[in-house]
Amino acid sequence: MLLLMTVGALAARGEGHLTIPLVLLTSVFACVAADSVWFWLGRRWGSNVIRMICSLTSNPQGSRERSRHMFDRWGLRLLLVAKFIPLLDGVSPPLAGAQGATVQGFLAYDSVGSLLWSAVYLLAGFLFSTQLDRVIRLLDRFGSGLLLLIGIPMLLWAAWRLLRIVKMIRHLRLHRISPAMLQRMIDDGDRIGVVDLLRYEAMDQELAGIPGSVRADPEQLRKSQRVVVPEGVSMVLYCSSKNEFTSARVAQAMKKLGVSNVWILEGGLDAWVAEGRPTTTTFSTREEMAERLGVVIQPPGQHRR
Repeated sequence: MLLLMTVGALAARGEGHLTIPLVLLTSVFACVAADSVWFWLGRRWGSNVIRMICSLTSNPQGSRERSRHMFDRWGLRLLLVAKFIPLLDGVSPPLAGAQGATVQGFLAYDSVGSLLWSAVYLLAGFLFSTQLDRVIRLLDRFGSGLLLLIGIPMLLWAAWRLLRIVKMIRHLRLHRISPAMLQRMIDDGDRIGVVDLLRYEAMDQELAGIPGSVRADPEQLRKSQRVVVPEGVSMVLYCSSKNEFTSARVAQAMKKLGVSNVWILEGGLDAWVAEGRPTTTTFSTREEMAERLGVVIQPPGQHRR
């Protein structure tokens, strides 16, 4: 974006050897080439690619559902504006491939969208060339101070995120349960609630899970206002990740709400299936868990009674 605006500013002053048509052509070619790779990945691996991209956001399920809803509504026309919208610019090409869009249609709409995106920033640089010069001079004069002003908060934020990850890893190591142990506790009738966190990973297929578990949205669990787990009741969380990352994030959130007896299934659902243990597409409800174990999970935005 900065390069496009700089070229626009140079063109406004009649400087530089780069011409706007050449820059536009190069920018569109680069955008379409990169998007075509993601389009092919989406066509080849479908929902797995979408999940991978959306898992980088704070709300994987919400991001995936919003992107899917917008694409279902607008189709390939979404590519005309996708580059102006964070996340949507990354998920739209593989989503188009996963939805079975034609190569010709994708290339046509993505080319026009890339042209619009490139032209907007070139035009911005052309119209605000004087202001851009002032910004450059300001950076030359106060560059070090601005770097510290921006860099220090970013470093503190990165350190805080790293500390959270370390805490999750520590919590994960201390509270893991093997599939064999979980099966034994279920067979013995122990007071144990099993929570399935695979809902956000589903695309078109219906994912199976552990019999008797309650399927829940991990983002809603993390934002729950109140979670009540009676004494003597254990909670087991599982997801599909072998690193149990999603489960660890939810377990940490539940711990902050005062729930300490939370366990994470070692190896996730993949380990459970690999050992030949049973799965089902029929799950228990929160109401049934509350009646059987007294576990209460208050979703975000819901007032206490």
